[in-house]
Amino acid sequence: EAQLVESGGGLVQAGGSLRISCAASGFTFDEYHVGWARQASGKEREGVSCITSSDQITYYQDSVKGLFTISQDNSKNLVYLQMDSLKPEDTGTYYCVADPKVECRRWPFLTRTYYYSMRFRGKGTPVTVSS
Repeated sequence: EAQLVESGGGLVQAGGSLRISCAASGFTFDEYHVGWARQASGKEREGVSCITSSDQITYYQDSVKGLFTISQDNSKNLVYLQMDSLKPEDTGTYYCVADPKVECRRWPFLTRTYYYSMRFRGKGTPVTVSS
């Protein structure tokens, strides 16, 4: 069964760093664009970052530009989100999605409908940033 599994979430102090990972099984990332979304308690899910499959162009939500870095390792079939200078408002569950047709340039403006149209969606990994 093809699926995505996120890992690496946890508790970190404000100003700290965390790297979360997204592993694919049953398919390879080299044919899929991959995005990270997050959802804080009581809030709508929002697009954080996206990377295109072939040329690995990256897109970020304005609030994380220069702080988060998305990357892809096709040899390991993993996508990472390196998160630096974390803030309490970065707290939430982080989800990985993959789809061959997702428009990464739309990712910072993610809607609920668009998110659920993605072919593969992980179950999320929790990130808590303490102040």
